[in-house]
Amino acid sequence: MSRPNAVTFKGNPMTLAGEELAVGQPAPDFTLHYFEDGLKPLTLADCKGKPTLLSVVPSLDTGVCQIQTKEFNQKISDLGDSINAITVSLDLPFAQGRYCSENDITNMRTASDYQDRNFGNSWGMLIEELKLLARGVFVLDANGTIVYSETVGEIADQPNYDAVMEAINGSLQSA
Repeated sequence: MSRPNAVTFKGNPMTLAGEELAVGQPAPDFTLHYFEDGLKPLTLADCKGKPTLLSVVPSLDTGVCQIQTKEFNQKISDLGDSINAITVSLDLPFAQGRYCSENDITNMRTASDYQDRNFGNSWGMLIEELKLLARGVFVLDANGTIVYSETVGEIADQPNYDAVMEAINGSLQSA
């Protein structure tokens, strides 16, 4: 599924920085940060070797973002460590960790693009007007090739969970 040229937030048009990513192309590199006994980097190289789910949300402190994170946490619970599952936002890594511990998010990792927004810019997900990430989902195969890409057209809507899980299961079968 392809992203629209722009997204809307509660009906208002918003502009996405960067280029749209297409299925079949190599995933752009990124450096995100997470908190685990201190701040640590997470890069594309860290994700290679098994399929990766990147669930992108504007902020874990909002209702739809919480629903998306909880839904993927539940849907991938049977997959164990056969995939990388990461929620990406601009929330500080400390806030992401607090959210996960308070909401029993154990199957999804969180990683933040707060330092330089390199993920948002290189993945075409930074909303220029809000300086937040758009809502979307990417699935990468074990080699880091994009096998599913969805940018949700209206930020307040949820992604297509069934299509995402189909892409994940397809990546697992071909891994």
